[in-house]
Amino acid sequence: MEELGYIIVFVAAVSVLITFVNGNRASPVLAIVNRWLRWIVFSMAIAYLIHRFEWSTRPYWVLALTAFLLWFLAETLYNWAAIKALSISDIPLFPRFSPNTSQQEWPMQQRFTVVRDWLQENGFKKMQAIQADLGMDLKIRSCVYEDSERKIRFQVMFIPHRTGTISPCYCFTSQTENGTRLITDNHFMPFGGFYPENWKVVRTPWTRSPAKLLRRHERRQEICKENIVPFSADPIDELNRQQAVLERVNTELGFLIPHHLREEHGKITREGRYRVWKEVWLLNYLGATNRY
Repeated sequence: MEELGYIIVFVAAVSVLITFVNGNRASPVLAIVNRWLRWIVFSMAIAYLIHRFEWSTRPYWVLALTAFLLWFLAETLYNWAAIKALSISDIPLFPRFSPNTSQQEWPMQQRFTVVRDWLQENGFKKMQAIQADLGMDLKIRSCVYEDSERKIRFQVMFIPHRTGTISPCYCFTSQTENGTRLITDNHFMPFGGFYPENWKVVRTPWTRSPAKLLRRHERRQEICKENIVPFSADPIDELNRQQAVLERVNTELGFLIPHHLREEHGKITREGRYRVWKEVWLLNYLGATNRY
């Protein structure tokens, strides 16, 4: 059992190191690894203490499994409470975008400068700098780009964290002459809702490189049986129309509560809260999303 204690200390130290490193990078991949390490350390440490001080005569593996399930229960209760708080808060689930006139479009960090240079090298031209107001002085900054043929629109969103770090989310979009939208993104924020039938969405939270994401989007364009057409609408107008469509569809399909009942019951239905809870778990521990 003494060797096991050293293993627990070592794994805990690795988790602390990852927490420190990820404090500056805000990498979803490192966050997933660290969540598993914390879960394992908690289970092993609780079982080790109970076994060492002879608080129970059950085998170590039974104690570790019990602690593992207790972590699952505690985090489930926490996530469910957080989703309920979001439902009754004033934070919009589908916020509207407005022009960003602050002159602070891209964060001044080397990792973001590399992405901006990559866009220029690959023929993407900036169309608009925008932002979404979430209330409580919290804004999400974003920029929209287009390729030279205007057939691929690229949106980067800078997601702020409580620690002060920023994570980028990338989204490539194309449209067909029949109204179908091809969307390829790496968003790691839980959604849980529904997309319109003519939206073909692929989310790959593990893909952090915009170049890899673009290659996947271009492959989807190649196998698409419909003709890809250039964009003509203003980016901010189109994005706000999309947000309105998403809110309408999710209200009709039972993810959102109708507007006239939200003051009493919140924004998200019980089924919708379950879908969000499920996606929170998939994203936090597997980097996966619900099948849309």
